[in-house]
Amino acid sequence: MTTTDLGLPSSLRLERDGDIAVLTISREHKRNALDDATIEGLGGFFRRPPTWARVVVLTPDGDHFSAGLDLAELGEHDAVGGFHHSRTWHDAFTQIESGAVPVISVLKGAVVGGGLELAAATHIRVAEPSAFFALPEGERGLFVGGGGSVRVPRLIGVHRMTDMMLTGRVLSATESAQFGLVHYLVEEGAGLASAFVHARRIAANSPLVNHAVLQALPRIAEASPETGLLMEALMSAVAQSGSDAKERMSAFLVGRATKVNGAEAVR
Repeated sequence: MTTTDLGLPSSLRLERDGDIAVLTISREHKRNALDDATIEGLGGFFRRPPTWARVVVLTPDGDHFSAGLDLAELGEHDAVGGFHHSRTWHDAFTQIESGAVPVISVLKGAVVGGGLELAAATHIRVAEPSAFFALPEGERGLFVGGGGSVRVPRLIGVHRMTDMMLTGRVLSATESAQFGLVHYLVEEGAGLASAFVHARRIAANSPLVNHAVLQALPRIAEASPETGLLMEALMSAVAQSGSDAKERMSAFLVGRATKVNGAEAVR
């Protein structure tokens, strides 16, 4: 694994493992709370990811993914300043969710407030048992501002987010997996290794299909059925017409490609 410098802030560290980029949030002394420099660094990185990166694994230093917004960054914002501050977070997290590469987050310890909003913008979420999830903004006189009111209800439902914000309910890793917030719940300390297993499988996919999953699938899901089916047919036609699809199908037909079997089911 080699270290790569792309002018990131000191709170973010980038390492390369083949075609997998490992981006580490490195503010362990603050439980990886997100300050403005980190948010700007995330936005810039995902706006222009390294050309060699097929997948990004987003992981923390220390025992916590992120305790959320570094409250020292709020300062004395008036309504206009607060609006623009929130929009900066929106831009950064949109670069993750709608960017060019799949992103897998490794979740442990605090996944709280803005940390949960960040995790919700990633495509695959791997959690260790120590992970806990909360939206304490209401207790602090705040409302979510990093896209949480859009992304979190899509994952767990408005009713569960309402509960979290009104009562301060903290979800365990097990509950979050049951509710659909977490894709994979693994043993303590196994989060990064699990993320790499998934990252290698994703990196082996056709780049065109990965692009379609990130860019077309969300839009199809939000479209009317008629529009969604039309978009699906168009994307399917584009994908299967590519040389990569033809080579992979040929390998499958002659028995050179692996077949799906129940032994690969994730439990």
